[in-house]
Amino acid sequence: MAIKTLEELFVHELSDVHSAERQMSKALPRLARAAENPQLTAAFETHLEETVGQIERLDQVVELLGIRLKRIKCAAMEGLVEEGKEVIDSIEKGPVRDAALVGGAQKVEHYEIAAYGTLCALAKQLGYDDAVKLLKATLDEEKATDEKLTILAESGGNQRAAQA
Repeated sequence: MAIKTLEELFVHELSDVHSAERQMSKALPRLARAAENPQLTAAFETHLEETVGQIERLDQVVELLGIRLKRIKCAAMEGLVEEGKEVIDSIEKGPVRDAALVGGAQKVEHYEIAAYGTLCALAKQLGYDDAVKLLKATLDEEKATDEKLTILAESGGNQRAAQA
């Protein structure tokens, strides 16, 4: 079905990000196990808890607006998850793998920041003010996670990888 209205676009984008978050909720435990640095493991575990909350928020938006999500699989997240698997399979556990895992996680965060920013803008245009608040809360969490990953990399993670 072709998307013809802004509301249809909103539902499509919401469905896509819901799929993305579900995929991440399955991938994060694997990433946590693959990390050597305990801080990185903890970051992945914390983000898993946040992701579960983000899915709940998306479900609240669906209920609030009385819409039905489309059954779609987020191809972008599927590709990012696959890249993470390739990192785990091709790089020995240690600082270099951790640096690659941080980079991959930041790709995910940047994708999610773009997706939630778009959803916020669409919801605002459509007058879905309560939905905007829920989506903005998740957008803020994604930005904070990205910042935490940057700090983790810059506070020695990349230096350890360079010395490995």
